[in-house]
Amino acid sequence: MLAGLFNKLTGSTSVPAIEHDELVRAHQQRSCVIVDVREPHEFQSGHIPGAVNHPLSRFDPDNLVHDKPVVLICQAGGRSATALRRALSAGRQDIRHYAGGMSRWRAHGGPVA
Repeated sequence: MLAGLFNKLTGSTSVPAIEHDELVRAHQQRSCVIVDVREPHEFQSGHIPGAVNHPLSRFDPDNLVHDKPVVLICQAGGRSATALRRALSAGRQDIRHYAGGMSRWRAHGGPVA
């Protein structure tokens, strides 16, 4: 499901994003890896359960997992979009970001660890 969405969005001139409902399904099905690019103190203050922390200040697309699609998240979408552009420039195609970030996730009542 998520892989098909990623394939449809490949080549788009806009910043590839995942919608809230799609992220909820992917998270529940564990069909993606959620990478939080906020700084460690922000991550520790609350993150999507199961997310891993790769702060934008030290972000290296080569350190991302390669066995599942990746969804990037930050607080409001700006840093995850920056990380996404870096990853796309490095050749990753199975990667998107969640526009609105943790602010949007919390507003929709998403679980927070």
